[in-house]
Amino acid sequence: MSVGTVSPPHSDSRIRAILGPTNTGKTHLAIERMCGHSSGAIGFPLRLLAREVYDKVCRLKGEAQCALITGEERIEPPTARYYLCTAEAMPRDGGGKAFVALDEAQLGADRERGHIFTDRLLNARGREETMLLGSATLEPMVRQLLPGAQVEERPRFSTLTHAGSAKLSRLPPRSAIVAFSIEQVYQVAELLRRFRGGAAVVMGALSPQTRNRQVELFQSGEVDYIVATDAIGMGLNLDVRHVAFAALSKFDGVRQRRLTPSEMAQIAGRAGRHQTDGTFGTLSGNRRGAPLELTEDEIYAIENHTFAPITKLYWREPEPRFDTLDVLIGDLEAKPRREGLAPAPEAIDLAVLKRLAEQDDVVRDVTTAGQVRRFWEACQLPDFRQQGADAHARFVARLWSDLKGGHIGADFVAARISELGNTAGDIDTLQGRLSGIRSWAYICQRPDWVLARDEMDARARAAEAKLSDALHQKLTERFVNRRTSVLMKGMGKDAGLLRVELKDDGQVTVEGHAIGHLEGFRFVVDAEASSEERKLMLAAAEKHMAHLLAQKAQKLVADELGDLRIEHGQVLRGEQPVAVLEKGKSPSRPRLVMAKELGQLDPAHRTRLQEALELWLEEQLAPLAPLRALEDAATDPEAGTEVRALLLTLADRNGTTRREDAGLAHVPKEKRPFLRRLGVTIGSLDVFVPALLKPAPRRLLNQLGLDPRPVREAMEAVIEGGKRLPAGYRHAGKQAIRIDMAEKLFRAAHDQRARAPQGEGVRGFAVDTALGTSMGLLPESFRSLMKDAGFRPGQPVDLAEGMFGPPCPVPWTWRAPRKDFVPARGGSGPRKSGPKGKGKPHKNAPPRRPPEPRGDGGKAFAGLADLLKKG
Repeated sequence: MSVGTVSPPHSDSRIRAILGPTNTGKTHLAIERMCGHSSGAIGFPLRLLAREVYDKVCRLKGEAQCALITGEERIEPPTARYYLCTAEAMPRDGGGKAFVALDEAQLGADRERGHIFTDRLLNARGREETMLLGSATLEPMVRQLLPGAQVEERPRFSTLTHAGSAKLSRLPPRSAIVAFSIEQVYQVAELLRRFRGGAAVVMGALSPQTRNRQVELFQSGEVDYIVATDAIGMGLNLDVRHVAFAALSKFDGVRQRRLTPSEMAQIAGRAGRHQTDGTFGTLSGNRRGAPLELTEDEIYAIENHTFAPITKLYWREPEPRFDTLDVLIGDLEAKPRREGLAPAPEAIDLAVLKRLAEQDDVVRDVTTAGQVRRFWEACQLPDFRQQGADAHARFVARLWSDLKGGHIGADFVAARISELGNTAGDIDTLQGRLSGIRSWAYICQRPDWVLARDEMDARARAAEAKLSDALHQKLTERFVNRRTSVLMKGMGKDAGLLRVELKDDGQVTVEGHAIGHLEGFRFVVDAEASSEERKLMLAAAEKHMAHLLAQKAQKLVADELGDLRIEHGQVLRGEQPVAVLEKGKSPSRPRLVMAKELGQLDPAHRTRLQEALELWLEEQLAPLAPLRALEDAATDPEAGTEVRALLLTLADRNGTTRREDAGLAHVPKEKRPFLRRLGVTIGSLDVFVPALLKPAPRRLLNQLGLDPRPVREAMEAVIEGGKRLPAGYRHAGKQAIRIDMAEKLFRAAHDQRARAPQGEGVRGFAVDTALGTSMGLLPESFRSLMKDAGFRPGQPVDLAEGMFGPPCPVPWTWRAPRKDFVPARGGSGPRKSGPKGKGKPHKNAPPRRPPEPRGDGGKAFAGLADLLKKG
């Protein structure tokens, strides 16, 4: 018996302690180091993590060279060289492997399993290299217990930042919500299903198959949220951007207590992987009592990875004597003799042993050392059902009644596995059966407990796989609403990427999921939708249906009327009017009035055609969206009187106005960002909306009769000048330049002026004329345009006598033009003198053209003959 002693490490074994916070690549480093040796073993805190790394190493080395050993699963090919194990299943001394590592070594301070990790830390050694992975809080214990170890600290790859408290409905996508009870996990997952389309669920009690398939739901993007217990903190690699705590306390087996900052950090550290930064916070709302909040000290500790060091590790005699039960219990309760080690609290296996040792009918025949050893091995069966020491002791007593006589019969084991393998039932029922199967999987792993062990082990694993599939299906059905999940994604920035379809029968689907159907041009929600889904589906329909309705309207209009166009404020088919566009609530929202010839149609047919035409018109008016934004903002009282006046002027003049007419002197500077968000550019000579200088909106404004000026189809940068300029241009000598291109030249000149040296003897600044030349401006046109903006060229500087080379740049000067300055040949478009459009036009504005006729409006055309007959 070794009471608190430490086995001497191999003299040729190098011990490295790799310590640091989460997301430092510690486990990845251990995998790389192990694969570089001829053999190796790594001990993990969780079966799930051991399985995850086993899969990675299999891809690197092949399945024939890899073994997975846990309490419930054993995959050990004869040629295996690399062993991935749980800490309990790994050899105490390292098994003679060239490389040995222990992951999450700080769990030596855990009340239930700490003594296992402490024993492996003290005794498990590789022939060539030993690696201990864990939190930086373990450093004092490593230096105290292993003075020869090489300690290396690794920084976190990314930044972890506190994001405060948020409601469940406002959590960002790619979030993990952490709870500490199954009931709370289910509650949060159910709320996410209702309002965000669902969530994956991960708990330590799940089988690896179930856990992997749930994680895949999240990793693949099918759901944007994952709800987990604190098992998520033990190295599971997920694409998580934010971690939200649904609770800050948990039951640790003795009492309900608040998490320590290091425990919080272990969980919060799942946010942000590799170089991607992460955030953490708490859930708010729907809580009783005080709000859930982290203290300032806890936030500081988590963000800066500064925690109180571990001052003791739990220890229990790893090699007790088996003379009698009393001797065994005495050794297991013995105190360590080394500083830094503390006696382990009573774990469940010892609690079960002591309870059963008091029952004479159970331990009457436990008299020899072999029987004591075997009885202790039975007591070490993990409590997969999580029912507590008393209930678990009864299960172990029943197991011992079969084991004490030898092996458990294969028929009995097969019957129990068959009973538990039933896949019918709800989530809780399947979860209970899965826990039972895990118990029998553990039993079947023992070398001398079950007859036909290999066959029973295969049956147990097959039953576990079936239950895992069934549990995954139940979890997905309960906590993932695929239709809602798809619709939630459609409410975000990537809505345009969704596949939205209108079937021939009128059914509307999003990514293949039916959400309703069209009755005429009215969307009707799927009758099977729950009350929670209806609002979401209606909102999604409003976002996605516009183009589908336009498609339907386009087809109906084409079938009924043929090709249409807008011209001179009318909707024409050929040369005949179908509808007149009258003044609506704003210039960009005209009211469609159908031609009186169509009044002969029956009311139902006429209404359907009216709806189709209105939807068709709305699609045609899409290029005027920037103008509509100005009109809407001009009605917003929060914009302020001065800004509203400017916006009304811009809207009235179709997106362009002279700077001196804009009333900028009255617009507060703090309102400039508001104008920029609307797409308004305040230039040197003009205030304009660049988006409205494109061919499509200019052409449409002309077709609607809102802007009678001619339109350049290509809206070139520079064109020939004239008395009547096209929309969007201003004079530049004998040429004309588009307003935004002129502003580009002015800003370039101001930049050169700002960079020019200052001081005595400096004559002006240089202005690069190459940009204007590249646009097509002639030199005299460039000078005329720049003069309008206050720039004046100086006299050329001659080279001194005897000097050769290119001529010196012409120096330019600038003086701000007068506020009331109007070029002699004005032409940014027709305008009115006041911001409200009243008064006489400016003397330099081009003459107004009388409104063009809107067609005869009184003659029916042959194209409607069929429709009228139907009426």
